[in-house]
Amino acid sequence: MQSNLTIPADVNIELSGHYTYWRIAKSILPSIAMVLVTSVYSIVDGFFVSNFAGKSGFAAINLTFPVIMMIGSLGLMIGSGGGALTSKLKGEGYSQKAHRVFSMLVWFGLALGAIMGVVLAVFAPQVSLWLGADEAMMDECVVYIRLNMIGMPGFVLQCAFQSFYMAAERPQLGTLMSVVAGVTNIVLDAVLVWWLGMGVAGAAIATAAGCSVGGFFPIYYFASHRNRGTLRLVRTRMLWPYVGKACTNGLSEYVVNISMNIVCICYNLQLMRYLGEDGVSAYGVLMYIGFIFVAVFIGYNIGITPVIGYHYGARDIGEQRSLLRKSLVLIAVAGVVMTAVSELFARPMARIFVGYDEGLTELTVNAMRLYFPAMLICGWNMFASALFTGMNNGVVSAVAAFARTLGFELICVWLLPALLGINGIWMSWGIAELLSLFLCNYLMVRYAPQLVKKNFRVVQ
Repeated sequence: MQSNLTIPADVNIELSGHYTYWRIAKSILPSIAMVLVTSVYSIVDGFFVSNFAGKSGFAAINLTFPVIMMIGSLGLMIGSGGGALTSKLKGEGYSQKAHRVFSMLVWFGLALGAIMGVVLAVFAPQVSLWLGADEAMMDECVVYIRLNMIGMPGFVLQCAFQSFYMAAERPQLGTLMSVVAGVTNIVLDAVLVWWLGMGVAGAAIATAAGCSVGGFFPIYYFASHRNRGTLRLVRTRMLWPYVGKACTNGLSEYVVNISMNIVCICYNLQLMRYLGEDGVSAYGVLMYIGFIFVAVFIGYNIGITPVIGYHYGARDIGEQRSLLRKSLVLIAVAGVVMTAVSELFARPMARIFVGYDEGLTELTVNAMRLYFPAMLICGWNMFASALFTGMNNGVVSAVAAFARTLGFELICVWLLPALLGINGIWMSWGIAELLSLFLCNYLMVRYAPQLVKKNFRVVQ
C-alpha cells in the first residue's frame, strides 16, 4: 500500500506572502485534522478497552498512557523546533542547509525513540508501580507499556513529522498519513480487542502498528522522487549546534506535553486517593474528549508556527502583526464553540465511554462541566507560547509553557482538593489557565513589543 501511494502535485502551500483568514484556514486545517486523527489512537483504545475489557483495563491504560506520551513528545520537540528552524533558514535563503538540518533531525529522532523505548520497556514494572498501579492493574499496565514500546521509534517520528509537513509546505500529506495510521489503529483495535478478546494487549499492539505506519512512511516519501515538498532527506552529518538549537527552540512544546502528562499522573494519584478506580476512569474520559478539543489548538499552532518563522526570518513585521491579530480572533471563536459543546453534550459524550455504569456516568458529567470552561482561555495561552517558538525564542516560549502546565496546574491539583474537595480537582485546569493568562500577556508585552503595540488591545 505504501509504495503505491501517490500525492497530487497541487496540494502544496507556500509560507511566503500575505495570509488572509481564508488562507490561514486552508493552511492550518490539514494540521488540525492531522492532530485530531492522531488523537484517535488513545481514544479508540479507551473506547474498546472500557466497553469490552472492563474498568480495570480502562484504568490501566489511563494510568500508563501519560508516560508513553512523555517519550513520544520528544518527537514534537524535535519537529516543532526543527520546523521553525528550517522555515527560518528557508526564509533567509539557505535552502540547502535547511535540507541537511531536516535530515539530521529525522535520524536523531529515530535513534532517540529507539533508545527511550528500550529503557521504558525494561523498567515497565517499576514505572507502573510509581504511577500508582495497584495489584489488580499491575500486569495490564506492564503489558500495555512494553507492547507500545515496539512502536516508539515510529511514534517519535510521527510526532516530529507533524511540524515538518508544514515546514515542507505539504500539510495535506500529514493529514493523509494521519488518516491511514488512524484507520490502521481502529481496524486492529476492533479485531484484537473486540473480536479476538485480547484486551489491553490488543489495544497496545494496535497503537504501536498505527504509530509505525505514521512514522516510517514519511521517511520513504521525503527520500523519494515523488517528494514535491520544499524539504527532502539528503546525506548529512550530525550538526550538533543545530540539534541543540532545534531542541531548545522546541522545548516549549515538549514542556507543554511532558508537563501535561506529569499533571495527568498527579491527577490520577489524587483521584486514586479520593475516588479510587472510578475517579481514574472519569478522568480518562475527560482526557479523551480533551484530546479532541486541545488538538484544535495544537494543530493550529503546528500549522502557523512555520509561517511565523518564515516571516520572522524575512523580517516582515507587518505580516507578523497580521498573523497575531487574526490568530487571536480564530482562537477565541474556537474556544467559545468548544466550551459550549462540552457543556451541552456532556452526558452523551460520557455515555460513549462509561454508559454501562450509571454512577460513573454521573461522576463524569459533573467533572466535564467543571473542567472544560478552561477552553475559553487555554487557546490563547498555547498560541502565545507557539508565537515565541516561531520567532525562534525558545526560552521565553518554554517559560510560558512551563508555568502554564507544570507550574500553575500542578499547584492547583494538589492544593484545591484540600479547599474544595473533589470538585477542586476538576476545577484545577481552569484556574491554572486563568493564572497563566496574566503571565502570557506580560511576556508578550515584555518580549514582543513590536508585535503587540498595535494588537494587544485584542487580548485585554
